[in-house]
Amino acid sequence: MKIIDMTAVELGAAIKNKEITVKEGVEAALDQIREKEEAYHCYVTIDEEGALKQAQQVQQKIDAGELAGALAGVPAAIKDNLCTEGLLTTCSSKILYDFVPAFSAEAVLNLRRAGAVILGKTNMDEFAMGSTTETSAFGATKNPWNPGHVPGGSSGGSAAAVAAKECFYALGSDTGGSIRQPASFCGVVGLKPTYGRVSRYGLIAYGSSLDQIGPLCKDVTDCATIMEIIASHDLKDSTSVPQKDRDFTSALVEDVKGMRIGIPRDYFGEGLDGEVRTAVLEAADALKERGAVVEEFDLSLVEYAIPTYYTIAAAEASSNLERFDGIKYGYRTKEYEGLHNMYKKSRSEGFGPEVKRRIMLGSFVLSSGYYDAYYLKALRVKALIKKAFDEAFAKYDVILGPVAPTTAPRLGESLSDPIKMYLGDIYTISVNLAGLPGLSIPCGLDSKGLPIGMQLIGDCFQEKKLIQTAYTYEKIRGAFDREFLGKEEQ
Repeated sequence: MKIIDMTAVELGAAIKNKEITVKEGVEAALDQIREKEEAYHCYVTIDEEGALKQAQQVQQKIDAGELAGALAGVPAAIKDNLCTEGLLTTCSSKILYDFVPAFSAEAVLNLRRAGAVILGKTNMDEFAMGSTTETSAFGATKNPWNPGHVPGGSSGGSAAAVAAKECFYALGSDTGGSIRQPASFCGVVGLKPTYGRVSRYGLIAYGSSLDQIGPLCKDVTDCATIMEIIASHDLKDSTSVPQKDRDFTSALVEDVKGMRIGIPRDYFGEGLDGEVRTAVLEAADALKERGAVVEEFDLSLVEYAIPTYYTIAAAEASSNLERFDGIKYGYRTKEYEGLHNMYKKSRSEGFGPEVKRRIMLGSFVLSSGYYDAYYLKALRVKALIKKAFDEAFAKYDVILGPVAPTTAPRLGESLSDPIKMYLGDIYTISVNLAGLPGLSIPCGLDSKGLPIGMQLIGDCFQEKKLIQTAYTYEKIRGAFDREFLGKEEQ
């Protein structure tokens, strides 16, 4: 087996057993980047020199017996909205084109402590606002399965980098589906953990009550192993929750006998592509054959999720993005008259159209006279959505459904119709509104050869149930074909 074909855990074991050096693992990833990056544009920043230096340092620690973790020495990529000390962090925006943080995000520090080698920063939708990685100020990322299609977003660069084998795993962030949807489109595994499970310290905020950091990786074993590293209680993050049980790899058990799985009828109505429906329901049948109790139920309030989410997320975005003013760091317009004009021109030139759209929407719903009508009402609906899930989880261990209504659209299709792009989040955003964990796992290919993802949703802090279900399904499904078509549709 080539090094680049290994999973993160397989490479970690080979490094531990001294079959492969850390440098060889890093060079294999860098060679792949040199070969594939021009076609797919997964990265904003590639730190080749830094990665080779890290490889040397990590190898010394492994040899000295100071590092013995499952992923020590394994090269990883980081989404470009996670701060990395000394390494450019742009959020794929012109306004942060030269921002080099003086500190690292807690999740990144946890990886470094475990011996991860950081290859670089992955491309994303600007400030995580988008579902296609086309709103990036540095150009669109392309789907490794077919470069004429989008990789999803906003963590599209991370998902595509894993799919194209330009890293062994990556970190992404998920505000309304931004890990799970690109994982589905790129045929990889992606987990959005419970809100508060992974520290958000050092994550450049989009929607503070919704954002969560999680892994994108080749299989479920990698997913569980990464979660053991990045999940932690962090006093620097007021929303971080103390955790006793972080032994996620213990859930890598092939057993769903007696597990109660609910399928929301609301997720299989109008708008869902027929091939996606078939693939997801066949996956559910496969779990049923292994002894899971699978039944349909009504989740309710699904139709209200999108307006609720975009009201809350936009409101929080308008507040969070106030700090980018051209004064302290980042882009500042060259010509201006007075302070007010400098603010106006810097922000107008620095932000892209999608970010401006959401800032304006957020400012509107928070404005006097509209706060009660929109924002406050959205918060009430959010509480009702959480209650609907609580009622569902009183009966079911796991909720199963699609990740997205379709497979990856063609490049340019979604940007022409923002509303259509927003509607694509219908199956993912409720999970963020309720603070729940959600996992995407490949469950088939459509007639164009594009991956289809199945979503598993769990109750708060029940990631282990998702991992166990996904692991069992993965064993039933067998190896997922990651041989890319790599050519445009005719």
